[in-house]
Amino acid sequence: MQPIRKRLDGEEQPYINLFHGFFKVRLPIIHWEWEFPEMLQALIVFMTGVAATVYLQDMFGFSFELALSIVIVHEALYLVNNILGDPLIGGWITPAIPLIIAFLTQYEGTDRIYALLSIEFCLAVMFLVFGITGIAAKIVNYCPVSIKGGILLGAGFAACTGKYGFMSLEAGGRGFFLNPVSWSIGVLLSLFLLFSYGFGGIKFKTQNKFIKFISKAGFVPGVIVAAIIGMMVGEIALPDLSKINGIIFNPLPGLNWSIHNFSILGVGFPPAHILVEAIPMALIAYVIAFGDIVGGTAFLNDTKKYRTDEFLDVNPNRINFCCGLRNMVECFFAPTCTMSGPIWTAMTVTVAERYKLGKDNMYSIFGGSCTFNSVKVLGCFIIPLMIVIKPVLPLAMALTLMIQAFGSFYVALTMCRTNIERGVAGITGGAIAACANPAYGLLIGFLLYGVCQFIATKQVDRLNEVEKGANMTIRDCEELKEEIEANLATIYNKKAISTK
Repeated sequence: MQPIRKRLDGEEQPYINLFHGFFKVRLPIIHWEWEFPEMLQALIVFMTGVAATVYLQDMFGFSFELALSIVIVHEALYLVNNILGDPLIGGWITPAIPLIIAFLTQYEGTDRIYALLSIEFCLAVMFLVFGITGIAAKIVNYCPVSIKGGILLGAGFAACTGKYGFMSLEAGGRGFFLNPVSWSIGVLLSLFLLFSYGFGGIKFKTQNKFIKFISKAGFVPGVIVAAIIGMMVGEIALPDLSKINGIIFNPLPGLNWSIHNFSILGVGFPPAHILVEAIPMALIAYVIAFGDIVGGTAFLNDTKKYRTDEFLDVNPNRINFCCGLRNMVECFFAPTCTMSGPIWTAMTVTVAERYKLGKDNMYSIFGGSCTFNSVKVLGCFIIPLMIVIKPVLPLAMALTLMIQAFGSFYVALTMCRTNIERGVAGITGGAIAACANPAYGLLIGFLLYGVCQFIATKQVDRLNEVEKGANMTIRDCEELKEEIEANLATIYNKKAISTK
């Protein structure tokens, strides 16, 4: 089924122009079609978004129904990006979640609510201001690679040592030591489906429809298999079908409570000292999210090559603004621990891959993105579906964090080019994960960078580039090294090193 408003080949999908094209509003059926493959996928993987309820239950003692009411707002806001002209499928700022949880545990009672509101408010301001002014790119570009790598390593360490990783039962762990069988099977199967060389080679070559379907479902098959085995061995409770008391969930009572007791409108603006303490945590989340924006923009630009019949307008400033708007709405009405980020990479890739196959498979990329996000929200309202997946949500959360840790580790180690950078990143990551306040870890990272890298960065980078050149002889490298050492000696106001 195609939308009512169609485009000419090579043109942009029709839209309602707002603010000179900064916002391009597209409405269902009129500007984008309903895509049944994305609808079916959303009915399976929506449980990933619902798993955010676990954090609200753990951190604030909420009931599942109250946490679900808040998460529904979060899920619905993902449509803001798509409706205003951004084809990316939004997601959590997942690498930051373990650090956010560690930060929140420093506070108790109302102060913990203020801490969450402070992080999301500061993050929203950064998205809005940095995106509109263009400061964002400068901040991330000038942030040293070793510090960015350290942030990702810190997130990975925090996930592994946290409640849903390898934390002991005595300390409150709900990961490996609570459910060793289902947790291990789920993690291994999920990593196999997402990162394995063997399965990666098969899924890109095979014509088997079942394998293709499994490869597009992300880690959800891992969750389902682990959940079934967990129920068989008694680690996961069976769904309590007796609690099905209707078909459609009503989130209004929960939202009313949240607005009056769990938002800036209800509890007021956070105290200045908590707001200041939250700024480094918000900055960490923004650096991670901006990396997602850069990656998502590059991916969409690559996707354009496969579909010359539709022009895609990829605007990082609009993505920043939409993310800022979503986080700002949440902190004033229904904040979440996951924050509201620019891209759910796995699902964006899945939709884009089908879009690349041509107009007959997906008329406009907005059809796939908007259908997926719409159905993902609708799934949260179906009470029987919620009752069935409820016992599995802690496991889904644990697998999400372990997958994110795996990804954070390999990205961090890839981006660090030298042993010094890896060393600085490693200690920075360890400090960020171990310190109650991530700001101390960042400070340690910048101090290490200043001591080990700052003065000699340009010279060392030049040497590394030359030594990797295939046409350079050993003697050429030795002469260049002597030249660099002489330059360093001058920087330190020392006598230049004599050369042979």
